[in-house]
Amino acid sequence: MRVAVVGAGGWGEHHARIFSRREDTELCGIFGRTPDRTRARAEKYGTTPYTDLDELLDKEQPELVTVCLPNEDHYDITLKLVRTGVPLLVEKPLVFDLTEADSLLTEAGDQFFAINFNHRYAEPVQRAKALIDAGELGELVFATWRFGGEANRGNSPHANLIETQCHGFDMLEHLVGPIASVAAQMTDKTYGAFSTVALALGFENRAVGTMLGSYDSSYAYPDTQRIEINGTEGRLVIHDTVRALTFSKAGDPVEQRWHSTYFDDESRNFAGTFDRHVDALLTALRAGEQPPVHARAGRRALELAHAAIQSNETGRRVSTS
Repeated sequence: MRVAVVGAGGWGEHHARIFSRREDTELCGIFGRTPDRTRARAEKYGTTPYTDLDELLDKEQPELVTVCLPNEDHYDITLKLVRTGVPLLVEKPLVFDLTEADSLLTEAGDQFFAINFNHRYAEPVQRAKALIDAGELGELVFATWRFGGEANRGNSPHANLIETQCHGFDMLEHLVGPIASVAAQMTDKTYGAFSTVALALGFENRAVGTMLGSYDSSYAYPDTQRIEINGTEGRLVIHDTVRALTFSKAGDPVEQRWHSTYFDDESRNFAGTFDRHVDALLTALRAGEQPPVHARAGRRALELAHAAIQSNETGRRVSTS
């Protein structure tokens, strides 16, 4: 399958890495806006650089295009690509504006349009999902997401909430179910943007939850990412996305723990969650099916973020059902 990558930035390198090294794909071109960087990236991965997107599409005729651009610059190029009808995989966030999100999804219709919520493909997350689906936790009663790191500043005062904590919204709905309401507290005390946010959540299944996300923290801290889900019969905790999963049964002081084994480097590699997503995505694309994580999930995360913004501005709980 011929795959083109749009974007020559940091995370875009993982797009180039994956599709250049797979035996079932050919990296047919990389588009970037900076000629020297685009040329260097293309040389590194043995493909052709382009600074004209129309030229790439016309000459290479890709069967899949992946998009990894600066967080607030997604809409125009994504819309252009959607209108070509080519199957798409885009990085999060989908966009920052709900009207733009709706425009993209309307234009796309039923074409293949995926978003890379790669946290779903971490080994601890997949094992946690299996435990929940098997009823090992009983009735779910609360869930919490905590994620903090150094700032990735942008023009939007809500960059942290929209471009980083979208993973939290997606993860909690993936594991627990639809979020029915949001109540928010946010602070802009450090550099003028709402860099730290605390949310109270209500789920449609009557469980409750919390989200705490911060750009005023550090990725160096242990458990900078932590998911805890409690049920009437058990509790699980996901540590740093890929590092470990712990599971305890109610009343039992003996804790079960999954961690990557000595030879299992892949499952403790965060970037490898993207490789796993690509495995599932290509299987679906070749079978003529919809993507395993549709771009609608990106729109849903954005909807929840905007509800949190509204809650913070009004001081009221906002329904999201």
